[in-house]
Order: sequence, then structure tokens, then C-alpha cells
Amino acid sequence: MPFRVFRFRRFSSQLLLLLAGLIALVQVAVYLLISRANERNAVEHIDQSLQTGVRIFQQNLAERIDYLAGSAKVMSSDYPIRQLMMQEPLDRKTLRSALVTYSERVKAPVITLLSLEGEVVALTDDELGSENTGPFRELVRLATKDDLEQISGYSYLAGRLHVLVVVPLYAPYPNVAAWFGVAYPIDTKFAQAIKSTTRLDVTFTSDDPEVQPPRVLSTTLDGPMAQAVARHVPAPKNGPLQSETVTLNGEDYVTLFQRLDLLGEAPVRIALQRSLLAELAPARELENIVLLISLAALATATLAALWIAHGISQPLQQLAAHTESVATGDYTRRIDLPREDELGQLATAFNHMTAGLAERDRVRDLLGKVVSPEIAAQLLQSDLKLGGEEREVTILFCDLRNFTGMSEQMNPTDVLALLNRYLDRMSTIIERHGGVIDKYIGDAIMALFGAPVTDAGAAGKAIAAAREMAQALEVLNRELVAEGQPALAFGIGINTARVVAGNMGSKTRLNYTVIGDGVNLASRLESLTKEPGYDTPIIISEATLHALPVPPSARALGEVKVKGKADAVKIFALTAKGQSHPPYAV
Repeated sequence: MPFRVFRFRRFSSQLLLLLAGLIALVQVAVYLLISRANERNAVEHIDQSLQTGVRIFQQNLAERIDYLAGSAKVMSSDYPIRQLMMQEPLDRKTLRSALVTYSERVKAPVITLLSLEGEVVALTDDELGSENTGPFRELVRLATKDDLEQISGYSYLAGRLHVLVVVPLYAPYPNVAAWFGVAYPIDTKFAQAIKSTTRLDVTFTSDDPEVQPPRVLSTTLDGPMAQAVARHVPAPKNGPLQSETVTLNGEDYVTLFQRLDLLGEAPVRIALQRSLLAELAPARELENIVLLISLAALATATLAALWIAHGISQPLQQLAAHTESVATGDYTRRIDLPREDELGQLATAFNHMTAGLAERDRVRDLLGKVVSPEIAAQLLQSDLKLGGEEREVTILFCDLRNFTGMSEQMNPTDVLALLNRYLDRMSTIIERHGGVIDKYIGDAIMALFGAPVTDAGAAGKAIAAAREMAQALEVLNRELVAEGQPALAFGIGINTARVVAGNMGSKTRLNYTVIGDGVNLASRLESLTKEPGYDTPIIISEATLHALPVPPSARALGEVKVKGKADAVKIFALTAKGQSHPPYAV
């Protein structure tokens, strides 16, 4: 083996091994980026879950308050209770027995009946004692002060956090004889219910700076972790609620702290949190699979690189360079590789491919800017650019009569199907006669004859197209009547004039159209077909008749003063067959 060849192959091997090393670095970088992205997405997902959890928590509390208030109102309207409250002296034992029955029925462990002065008349929980019913008395005071029929709040009862609701007892209405108070504990059972709905851990802790360490009121965590949450001092927040990461037992938890105000006492702190490790578990498993696949692919690529280095690498490098050029959109370069083997055939095929791609892009660029397929061949022979030129063009406007009123009586889907059926037939006729659909305006059609490709017979083709359109409408109407649908009627206006024809729009999006007074006149002629006195669906201008080598049979309609034109214009009626009226007179 020649020394130069050996050195070349060794260099190729080293180069490929270096590339393999770079690929390995890229894979490691991609892995790290994916890992960070997964962690960031996990935190964002947990944040969304925490915000949703806060809403669910607040909704649960609101539903619990509504339930307790509704139950209390039902109890307050109970006839036996009202009768007992109007007796003198009060039968407290019987009242308590009734409250116990209510407590079992509504699943509220604490129900109390208070006098107007806030004195406890009856209480379901003997262990609670009247000395712990101060929060109820505060709610009674606030309700009396503001004349409320329902009031709620949060407070401690015998050292445990409760949600409280107070409603008046009328005996008779509207005289308030006493107040019903109902309390429900915010305990571990309540926290577990929140967790089962939100999949978030919940911890309620005291937030009184004078009481240290903070007390855990209820939680879904184990004891040490809940104590760690209680001792954690949240970062000060300004504005919307923001989460932060709290480390518990060496594991990160994304946590959202919220404050719950109590009646005349230090507030309670609520911590909603989710384990970041648990959230990342599926992503980490996928990352490990990707890592294993990447390592296997890297090993395979390294072995393949060593094997390829023993071959002829220059043609492949040349092909790779040209592939990069093609990827950037450069189709002008060609591969000069005069070989008889497979690499030579590949180079030849590559050159053919780039030539085809260049032609395809050119066609795509042109056809993407012009909507009329009939003129594609002409456009491929010239460059598209903004601007226009003066040329003589015959413009045809066609519009359905009373289609708006008809569509109001039909299903929108049926209206669209009917309109597409009509437009398909009319457009086919226009294109068959060499016309170009400039645009659809609702149920109206604007067509050009003699643009963008100059056509000396444009006026005659427009006349022929209009006649065939009228005949096709008769055929379509027979079909529609047979189907039980209303018949259609249209008006056509045709004018021949010198207009500016060209590409309007921007450099990246063009629309070929014509503008000028002649276009407006064609539209006005179409509108004149609505006049009953003219009795014709097709009106053409004098200029269109003069543009015909052999004028067709037409009926002179006289001169009209068209809006927007200073001089009167001679107009003519054209029938579908051209035989119903005597020749025109100019």
C-alpha cells in the first residue's frame, strides 16, 4: 500500500473518529438540554397544577360553606325548633337533642344555638364547652351589625381549625329569636379529600410569629415532613401567587403558600405542593432510554466510521458538500465525478435531482403567485414582477339575481353546495373560451379575456362564453327544478377597454388583475340587467361590438348615463343564441 494512501486513510480514520467524538459531545449536550427542559416543563406543569389546586381548594371551601349554610337554614325553619325557642322557660335538653339529630343528619360535628346576646342555648359537643364558642359569638355580632342573613369565617374550636357558618332563626319571621351556628373541621380528612382531587399534598399550619415552633393543624404528609413545611419561611411575595421549591427529606417539592385569615386570630398558612422527582419520573425514564439508544448509536457509528475510512472517502465528502448546498437552496452547483461505478451513477443521479429541484422550485414559485392554471405555460417563459401595462382587455361581470334573499330561506350548507355547483359550471365555460377568472365576489364572477396573454379575439370569446353561460344556466335550472330547488337567474355585463393589467400586491404575494374605468363600466352594465325595461340578461357595450370582426345579432338599448362617466354610453342586449332580435344599430 502506498504511503500516501496509508496516510490518507489514517487521516480519514482520525477525522471520522473525531467526528464520532463530536457527535458524542453533541449527544451529551442534547441529553443535558433535554433533561433541563424536562425539569423546567415539570416545574411549569406543577405550577399550573398548584394554581388549579388553589382554585379547587377555594371551591371546596365555598361548597362546604354553602352546604353548611343551606343545612343551617333548613334547621332554622324547622317548626319544632321555633316552637321550642318561643317557650318559657327554654327546654335546653330537648333543644340539644334536636341539634344532635341535625348533626348526624348533615354530618356536621358542631352545631350550636345562640341567643341574640350570643349566649350558648344548646351545643352538640359537650367537650367543646361554651367557653370555646367565642368565634360563633363574633360572627353573630358581625351579622347583627350588618343585618346579614348568612355569615361565615374560619377559627379555632378547642384548638382545631374549623370553618363556621351562622344564620338567623326567625320565630316568627322577621323576628330573629336566635342564631344557628354550624362548624366543620378542616382536618386531615379534609386535606386528604383535597389531595384525592388535585393530586397535591396539603398542609395547614399556624402562622403566628409569637408561637414557635409553628403548629401543624392538618396535613397529608408524614410528621417530620409536615414539621419541615411548618418551619419553612416563605419568600415575600408581591403580586400574584408564585411557587417556590422546598426541600423535604432531601427531595425537592414545588410549593405554593397561601394565607387563610381567621376571626380575630393570627392567620393560618396553607401549603400546596408536589414532588418534583415524582413529576419527573416518566421523563427521566424516557431520558434513560434515549441515553441508551444514543450510546448504542454512537458505538455503531464509530465502527461504521472506521469501516468507511478504508474506502474512498473523497467522493462521499464531495457528495456531502453538495448535499449541504442543496439543503441551503443552492441548485446551481454540479458534481464532476467521471466514474463508472456506483458512486459515479450516484453523482449523475444527484445532478439530475438538483436540476429537477431547481425546475420544481421555479414552477412552484410562479404558480404560487398566479392562481389561473391556464396561463402557467406563458408565465414560465417570463419573470413575474410588480407593476402593469396598458392593454385592451374584455371584462365580463356575472352576478346572480336575488341570491341573498334565496339563501336566507336555505340551509347554509345547501347554499354553499348550490353556489359551488353554479360557479363550477360557469367557470368551466369561461376557461374553455380562454377567459381567466380574476376573482369571485360572493356569487359574482369577474373574468378577463385578453389578459395576461394578449388575444385579438378576446371580445368574441367573451360573447361566446356569455351565450354558453346563459344556455348552461337553463340546463342547470331544469335540474334544480326537478330536484325541488329554486331556479337561478343572472345578469352579465361585458365591456372592452384599455386598462392597466398586471401584478398587484407585494413582492411575496401577487394577484394578477386589471384596473381602470373600463372595469367599472363592465360592472355597471351588469347592474343594468336588473332593469325590467331592458328585458335582457346580457348587456354589452358599443366598444365590445366594435372589437368584433363580425358583429353578432344584438338589440340596441339606447344610451345610458353611467355613474362615474361624463359621456353617455351606447349599450346593447345580447341573447343566448343571438337570433331573437334584429342586428344592432350604431
